[in-house]
Amino acid sequence: MNKYLAECVGTMFLVLLACGSAVLAGPSIGGLGVGLCFGLVLVCLVYAIGNISGCHVNPAVSFAVWISGRMGFKDFVCYVVAQLFGAAIGAGILCWFVNMVPGFDFGGVTGESQLAANVLQPGATSGMALLAEGMLTFFFVFIVLGATDEQKGFGKFAGIAIGLALGLVNIVGIPVDNCSVNPARSFGPALWTVDAWGPFWIMVVGPLVGALLAAICWRAVSGPAKAKSIEG
Repeated sequence: MNKYLAECVGTMFLVLLACGSAVLAGPSIGGLGVGLCFGLVLVCLVYAIGNISGCHVNPAVSFAVWISGRMGFKDFVCYVVAQLFGAAIGAGILCWFVNMVPGFDFGGVTGESQLAANVLQPGATSGMALLAEGMLTFFFVFIVLGATDEQKGFGKFAGIAIGLALGLVNIVGIPVDNCSVNPARSFGPALWTVDAWGPFWIMVVGPLVGALLAAICWRAVSGPAKAKSIEG
């Protein structure tokens, strides 16, 4: 039960703080700053709850871990439920905070009403966003699997690589669709932003396909050696 609670709390903070950086400080820190905030939040969470749950805080990561044989199906389902619940809480707190003082000029990257929801940016198409989500998640999850590998990973330094990877993909993906690579991160803000449900399917299909490709690729690259569980 502790690991499920850790995933819930971790995902809550990821959405609240990382998405909050875009909503509250977007104009001053820009896309680069928002991307770095996502990465820094994840680094902190990895070292806080990594030894409890593995700090997936992302259904795509849990999916890749499951299909890689590092966790059971029951844990996978419970992780995803906990992550979605945590994302909903985090986005709800952010929504309450933004609307607590009417008229305050937050002016985030996607506007106050969007809560940094994953919506297509001007000029971006659904196909473009789907490709971006798939490939960026592929890269991110590949780093997660590699950095946490029992024999080929980097142990206590894994959190740094994972956080840097999330920051990098956000810097690249924000101009397309505010970058998801995490269905839970998309789900939370979408609950409070009606027009975010249209492209929501992209934020589920793209990351899951990318996670599948990452698991297959890592298995091919790493060989038959047994991988370390990042379940915690």
